[in-house]
Amino acid sequence: MLRLFTRSTRNIPLCQRFSSTLTADKYPNIKRGDFGKINDEDINHFSKILSPNQLITDSNDITGYNQDWMKKYIGQSKLVLKPKTTEQVSEILKYCNQRKLAVVPQGGNTGLVGGSVPVFDEIVISLASMNNIRSFDQSSGILKVDAGVILENADNYLSENGYIFPLDLGAKGSCFVGGNVATNAGGLRLLRYGSLHGSVLGLEVVLADGTIYNSMHSLRKDNTGYDLKQLFIGSEGSLGIITGVSILCPARPKSVNVAFLGLENYEQVTKCFQKAKSELGEILSAFEFMDKDSQLLAAQTLKTTHPLCQDDIEGIESVPEYPFYVLLETSGSNKEHDDIKLEKFLEDVMESEIVVDGTVSQDEQQLKTLWTWREGIAEASQQFGGVYKYDVSLPLDSMYKLVESVKERLNELELSSTEDNKKPVYEAVGYGHIGDGNLHLNVAVREYNKEVEKALEPFVYEFIESHKGSISAEHGLGFQKKNYIKYSKSETEINMMKDLKKHYDPNGILNPYKYI
Repeated sequence: MLRLFTRSTRNIPLCQRFSSTLTADKYPNIKRGDFGKINDEDINHFSKILSPNQLITDSNDITGYNQDWMKKYIGQSKLVLKPKTTEQVSEILKYCNQRKLAVVPQGGNTGLVGGSVPVFDEIVISLASMNNIRSFDQSSGILKVDAGVILENADNYLSENGYIFPLDLGAKGSCFVGGNVATNAGGLRLLRYGSLHGSVLGLEVVLADGTIYNSMHSLRKDNTGYDLKQLFIGSEGSLGIITGVSILCPARPKSVNVAFLGLENYEQVTKCFQKAKSELGEILSAFEFMDKDSQLLAAQTLKTTHPLCQDDIEGIESVPEYPFYVLLETSGSNKEHDDIKLEKFLEDVMESEIVVDGTVSQDEQQLKTLWTWREGIAEASQQFGGVYKYDVSLPLDSMYKLVESVKERLNELELSSTEDNKKPVYEAVGYGHIGDGNLHLNVAVREYNKEVEKALEPFVYEFIESHKGSISAEHGLGFQKKNYIKYSKSETEINMMKDLKKHYDPNGILNPYKYI
């Protein structure tokens, strides 16, 4: 083990200043589409489909539905509908399509690219009341749920039956299963369980004209015709509203270990990952990396002792001076077997000086504590006012170069000072899922700032294009990235996507101003 160093606390005020500017005013080049406007007759019609408590018209009650959780995008909806059945969703969309009333499907509203909130006065269709677990087959592990089931609730239900949901996110306590599928969320354990394109067996989706597409009965193997459900996984509500999900769930691991490691440079991070794949093989379930600044940021909100700190201190001063950190998780069915493999792996990476420091969880509480230092980064990134989030895929050798390039660019720019005479950018940090080449670049700011945004875009996307990456690894395109899809997709691909949109939603009522 190397001696741990301390770092002086930065005296930065924790100001929480969020923009209250409407999205339409912040982006005046976006014009309202040729859609109908809600009137009393429309409200009366929806009242015949839904009960009074399923319609929200009070402006105060609608506020939360009109803005994303980062408060970066703010819409102007005057109506929220909360259907309880697929048939109600069908009736709503059938009417909206006839009247050309634009709608926004909304799940837990935990998205990071403005995809689940209105831009203008679109009707919000919340799936929150569709929250039933429909069935679970103990033999096959196939779970069927309403789209509004909260991810953590689904996983807790499966846990009681000896299974696990094949997706885990930091927002699992708020996000909905339907929203996860609609955005093709990747999460923390894609390395082990793969993407939703593989684990989702069937969907129930309501199309723009009210037609109900149902493949919930699908088997694990079905080689008859086009695999239509794939159109809706990751479509972000632009082709239809997902109301039901059938998903294959694996057996819950009986043994879980988490190791938290300190490393001297990014090259050692990639070497550590190569060793982990080779030596841990089938029990490797997560491999997360974090840079030092992300840990310093997290320390200011967690206010606990860092896992690799040897002293009884808390906060920033407890974070060692290692440039990079790795959180590695193993999961399997035999604890003795897993412990032996992990111990041998850790001995090898320490002896070869790939890793210079580390700790391993000894119980369930320590395991959760180690994970908080990874999962806490997202929330910590916006503690000073706001955050620009970029969720991208890049080849491993160039992944962290993007963070370094952004840091250099922001340092070089002559950015205007804010009211308190401090630079608007607080910190740019990098972390993510090494196992699937997914980098999270967070630029923490004191307030959302046009100069910062211009410095980042399209610079970030041009870097990604030049390194053959993807501008979105798991958060989707939403409103934020719709104009930048050309950096990841060819003109032919984009035209094919537009053709699909025109075919399934000719009036363009489903989640307009987003995606493409």
